[in-house]
Amino acid sequence: MTKVMKSKVMSLGNRLTIRMNSDRTAAFIRAWAIVKAGGLKLAVKGTSFANRQKALKRLAAYAPEQIMAVLVPEPTNPQDPTALAVMVGIQGGKGLFKLGYVPRNLTTAVSALGGQLPAVRVVSGTWGWYNKTTYGARVALTV
Repeated sequence: MTKVMKSKVMSLGNRLTIRMNSDRTAAFIRAWAIVKAGGLKLAVKGTSFANRQKALKRLAAYAPEQIMAVLVPEPTNPQDPTALAVMVGIQGGKGLFKLGYVPRNLTTAVSALGGQLPAVRVVSGTWGWYNKTTYGARVALTV
């Protein structure tokens, strides 16, 4: 293990320990896995609600470099007070749109990675009963 990698594991492990109610061993195991993988890649949850499919269809026309994303904590969310909303927009655009949420089981790790801006990639496929194109999004956070 290089000195830089060890430093990243220690830093992330300590931040995770605070968020995981002082389970230090589990925090460092998770930190090691994240650093070894180079970061986290996750699917955005909730992309089928409201008009998010229309927004994703429009976002699919842009290159990933043109899409900006911000993770916003939602402590007043009645379903999950630790929820992290994924807000997206086009660089140079007028505002941000709530695309969905970070999966509940990953909010601890994602919030411990700090305030970095994630990279967003819009994906599409044909799922469901009607063979209709459905859109989704993936977020990548590097360590």
